[in-house]
Amino acid sequence: MTGMNDLIMNALPIPILTVGPEHRIVHANAAAESFFEMSLRMMLRQKLSDFLPFGSPVTALVEDVRQRGSSVSEHRVDIGSPRLGAERIVDVSASPLGDDSDHVIVMLQERTIADKMNRQLTHRGAARSITALGALLAHEIKNPLSGIRGAAQLLEQSANEDDRLLTRLICDETDRIVKLVERMELFGEERPVERGPVNIHGVLDHVKRLAQSGFARHIRFVENYDPSLPPVLGNRDQLIQVILNLVKNAAEAVGIDAPDGEIILSTAFRTGVRLQVPGSQERVSLPIELSVTDNGPGIPPELMTDLFDPFVTTKVQGSGLGLALVAKIVGDHGGIVECEPAPRRTTFRILLPMHRADDGRGAEL
Repeated sequence: MTGMNDLIMNALPIPILTVGPEHRIVHANAAAESFFEMSLRMMLRQKLSDFLPFGSPVTALVEDVRQRGSSVSEHRVDIGSPRLGAERIVDVSASPLGDDSDHVIVMLQERTIADKMNRQLTHRGAARSITALGALLAHEIKNPLSGIRGAAQLLEQSANEDDRLLTRLICDETDRIVKLVERMELFGEERPVERGPVNIHGVLDHVKRLAQSGFARHIRFVENYDPSLPPVLGNRDQLIQVILNLVKNAAEAVGIDAPDGEIILSTAFRTGVRLQVPGSQERVSLPIELSVTDNGPGIPPELMTDLFDPFVTTKVQGSGLGLALVAKIVGDHGGIVECEPAPRRTTFRILLPMHRADDGRGAEL
């Protein structure tokens, strides 16, 4: 390839491979080196099958292109392997290189970001629906509950011991429902929230101290922080609430009896992720990444599509509002929240906008 062609190929953000006879790699762009975590020099010594799981449909796709002499595509192909990770879903496009049927261009478009964007619409729709539900519950249920509790307390004064057990049960259940409604009221809060520069490491450290002094005192914390991370644009109290919910869920997933219970708190700076602001043409960069990972049993696959919806939970005594609240707050911040499950490991990852200085620095990434 000419020098200009190399520059063009390396400028493209998607991994591109040129596969020659016997499925040998004869060229790869910079995105492919990053995707496979291997230098071009090393890749040129490999066959396509060396990168992919046994029986991968990608190799059959290359052969199909050679036989047809035309382009072929396949969507949502899992090329996960020990090298690439447990699950890597990609769209694969393969085309013959000119009239040379022995050489095939293979392009891999990872689905992760596109799927995240689509799921955010669902999460935000669920948050909006529960906002109205929370306001309704607060108005129609909370006040009558106080009357029921008061009546039960009056009955308790003249009741015998057996009946007092019933009136106490009424009071306890009323208190429990009031607490649930108060949590739902959080979703009805529509007033503008003051946001500014927030040191996300300060938020993580604060939550870690709370956790280690209470519900997660039995769990080991690991910190993988990017010390050069710029401030995030957000509300510190709300971000504490988000991380506290995720860490509490992680601790409960690990359990109190796990001898090797671990929660990993990570931060990183990622470029190239942009999200369009609803109702406008503005596209906001989301370079601040933070994640909470636990080594609990994982999340059942059947819950993944509805995980951030209200009242969806894996806990026997759970309300299913914690992750719905996380989705609402992150959405209000203009960010993305995503769960990445794996066997014996669950990661919740959040992408947020960075704070822009008054002179505009940090606006473009």
